[in-house]
Amino acid sequence: MINSTQNHLLSQMQALESLARGQDVKVEPKLQQNNSFGELMQQAIDQVNATQMEASSLFGESLLRRVRHLFDHWTHFHTNEPLKKLIEQWVPYSKLEEAHIEIQTCAACIETSTEHWFTEGSVVDAVLASCALPGVLPPVEIEGSHYIDGGVVNSIPVSRAIELGATDIYVLHVGHIDDPLKAPRHPWDVAMVSFEIARRHRFHSELETAGDAVDVHVLPTGKPPGRYNDLAKLRYNYDKAIRAHIDAAEKATLEFLG
Repeated sequence: MINSTQNHLLSQMQALESLARGQDVKVEPKLQQNNSFGELMQQAIDQVNATQMEASSLFGESLLRRVRHLFDHWTHFHTNEPLKKLIEQWVPYSKLEEAHIEIQTCAACIETSTEHWFTEGSVVDAVLASCALPGVLPPVEIEGSHYIDGGVVNSIPVSRAIELGATDIYVLHVGHIDDPLKAPRHPWDVAMVSFEIARRHRFHSELETAGDAVDVHVLPTGKPPGRYNDLAKLRYNYDKAIRAHIDAAEKATLEFLG
């Protein structure tokens, strides 16, 4: 889903692609011919750019329609059908194991209260489950279990990369992890502070336990720290500042990578 925060990821990808081309980094694709990491990254960037216009319309309903949808379903504002169609249109394979390089995605299982990693099977199911932001999109049922956004249980999965053997890790994130926290003063602050403590605690704990054998590079977003309780963060369908976010994040990441 492309919005003003997730475009930090696009810009960080663009900067990494430049670095990879300069260093001639190689990966071994699982199904097709060898491609440089830079080429594969560029393919991903091209596809993200191509889908931006369509992605911006995923949550384009009026406020009235969103409220009506909430009253109809009681748990979410939007259907995930537009996202499903976008995935089917733009992802060039139907199963995760068919990707050029290994892809894994995380979701939170409601019934078991655990993180679940999709490593094979339907791309549509895996992405929809991983993107099922609570309250915004519906939980996704797969083989009798229900899944929501993986960020609920593992927002920045450094430990997963280490488990898979990574020793040089680049963290592409959507920001806010540096926003200073304060004791809550309003009802909505309570939920925002609680979530931020939970995700930051795990992230910083994983960084501390990574050890000297692992290098973790947390890429910048180009935004200065803001207020943790800025309600603008809840405007998930706001796309007016996309271009500015892209430019700032790409510039900051290129400077960081040196």
